[in-house]
Amino acid sequence: MSAAPASFLRTLCTLRWYAVAGQAVSIALSTVALEIALPAPPLWGGVAALALFNAWAIRVARRPTAAPATVFSHMLVDIAVLAWLVAWSGGIANPFSSMLLIPIALAAPALPPRWVWATAAACLLGFALATLLARPLPHLHGDAFNLHLWGMAVNFVVSAAVVLFFSLRLVSALRRQERELALLRERFARNEGIVALATHAAAVAHELNTPLATMTLLADEIAEEAGGREPDIAADATTLRALIDQCRDRVRALASPADPGHAPGVRLGDVVERWQLVRPEVTLMLDDRLPPQLRVEAAVGHLLQALLNNAADAGHAAGRERVELRLDADLERGWLFGEVRDHGDGFDEALPFAPDGLFRSSKPDGMGVGLALSHATVDRLGGHLSMRHAEPGLRVRFELPIEPPAQRPLREPPL
Repeated sequence: MSAAPASFLRTLCTLRWYAVAGQAVSIALSTVALEIALPAPPLWGGVAALALFNAWAIRVARRPTAAPATVFSHMLVDIAVLAWLVAWSGGIANPFSSMLLIPIALAAPALPPRWVWATAAACLLGFALATLLARPLPHLHGDAFNLHLWGMAVNFVVSAAVVLFFSLRLVSALRRQERELALLRERFARNEGIVALATHAAAVAHELNTPLATMTLLADEIAEEAGGREPDIAADATTLRALIDQCRDRVRALASPADPGHAPGVRLGDVVERWQLVRPEVTLMLDDRLPPQLRVEAAVGHLLQALLNNAADAGHAAGRERVELRLDADLERGWLFGEVRDHGDGFDEALPFAPDGLFRSSKPDGMGVGLALSHATVDRLGGHLSMRHAEPGLRVRFELPIEPPAQRPLREPPL
């Protein structure tokens, strides 16, 4: 199945209403205004059948996908009704008989080749039957030829309008797909770099187990030897041990996303506390409005830490080591909101801002992965990330669904 046939089916339903209206007007003008002796019941019956079919087809067109065979079956109804109307109004002598070419023009860019050939064969068969079984037009005196020419002119205008309408819709869809493909290519390039980085991080994490264990033993020995003689050294050793424990926990947590069944989630308050332990020199102004029991995916904690580190680095470079953090949640709609503000100098104008790029940073010792990883996390979770200038610094706001991606329905964040 494909999204293109589904979109074409919806367009076909729209065009069918115009066809019903045009056919009704043509029959009314011919039988009433021009007083041509046409068999009205079969003609009006064909229009009514097409209208009833389209009323039912609209429900099918609302589905997100449609098979080409389904679209072809709908077009068969259009071809059959058009051939029926042409046969009861003169056949090949009817100036509107060439409208049987329109289904071929519509199907060519929207359906696979074999279904286009099937549509062409159906149109050819309909035209042949309408010609062979046609009911001759009544003999008209006077300006009969002029009337035929007027019919051909109307036929040309209607055919051109239908083809133009569908062609514009098709071009718009193609341009939209090109934009989406360009965005997907950018994300693929970014994610490819992130995967390479993750592979390297896993290898490094495996190698860090032994030195971290050694550092833990050394920190314990230093704290024990210092004892009550040198309390400052003992306090530093205790802090060092806490930092080592945190590093060990972070290394072990690298494997937790691979096993979602054993990942109960994290509290963002705990994430903030661990971050403050690593960055004690930064003044954090916290406005935490989250429910105490709320737990989110570990990736959200990584996102928050990356944003806090970026904000702290920006403030440190400007000599204003201050970060503001606001956390809130809308549990009824299932959305988490956060805003991180730094007091730095903003983006470096000499380096174009490219949040999807890897390994590009305005910081002298930066690796250029913070914002890229943040955007990758937000994209994967189906959220939104935005940033705007503040005086001084920047405000970075994220909006994320609270439920896991496999469980949440598609929806937009509340305004």
